[in-house]
Amino acid sequence: MKTRARSAAASVNSAFAELADDAPAAASIECCISRLFRHTIAAAPDRPPIAEGFDLKRVEKRLAPRGKKRKPRPRGRPRRADGGAEARRRLLDAAEELFAERGFYGVTTRQVADSAGVDDALIYYHFKNKSALFDAVFERRAGLLMTARHDSLRAYVTGGGGPITAPGAIAAFINPMIDLSQKGGGGWKSYFALVAQIDNTPWGGEIIHRFFDPSVQELIDVLQIALPGVPKRELYWAYNFLAGAMMLALSETERVDRLSAGLCHSKDLDAVRTRLLNYCSGGLLARVTAECLSGRA
Repeated sequence: MKTRARSAAASVNSAFAELADDAPAAASIECCISRLFRHTIAAAPDRPPIAEGFDLKRVEKRLAPRGKKRKPRPRGRPRRADGGAEARRRLLDAAEELFAERGFYGVTTRQVADSAGVDDALIYYHFKNKSALFDAVFERRAGLLMTARHDSLRAYVTGGGGPITAPGAIAAFINPMIDLSQKGGGGWKSYFALVAQIDNTPWGGEIIHRFFDPSVQELIDVLQIALPGVPKRELYWAYNFLAGAMMLALSETERVDRLSAGLCHSKDLDAVRTRLLNYCSGGLLARVTAECLSGRA
């Protein structure tokens, strides 16, 4: 019996020596053995000591805490201090950029959290789920954009700078978007790219409708002043085509750069502004004029 005990003890100590470079594994084995022998001693205190050759103190020494203990990570709902306005802003910025690059279905909440440098639990703390996060990304800038458009259209109508025209109304509607893209920070470029992307999806129309229709209605009202003889129906058709050109230009996809072999630059928003306004106003007027001449309007 003693021979077998000595052999077992020698095997254990030998195993510890072999695991010297693998501290986690050795500690795990030692923990199990320590508990086993302590249980044995407690259950049979009248038995002889542990097998000769087994160094229990060595086990205890190796199991002793080394250095500063790691603070356990809190579980459950984040504290309000951890999920403040700054964390929310970083999540919205990261989500905006990722959604613009990959679309709604190409992004996970964990990727958003990693990009923002926060725990992914904060997404559910602030936004409930990914759909709510997506809506929040749209809502954050939609209000600013609609206010800028409203102020621009109002200034144009009440400015007293001459008669109200379709080109003037279209310029008052589009210019705030270009100004924000040029001067409002890089987030606006991601935002307009995202709007252009979802405007071409079957499910994106509902989001566009919910956030942007009021400012479009204001444009239609001003166009009715400029073109009193044109049925409202034709103005809506004209806006539908105008919106496609406008959002493609503002998404800065660099398609025209490659197509023109470098003659045109989609990021040159000064060049875009002049051409986009002329194209949209000219197209709208040509559209409604053709309908009136055909007798369909």
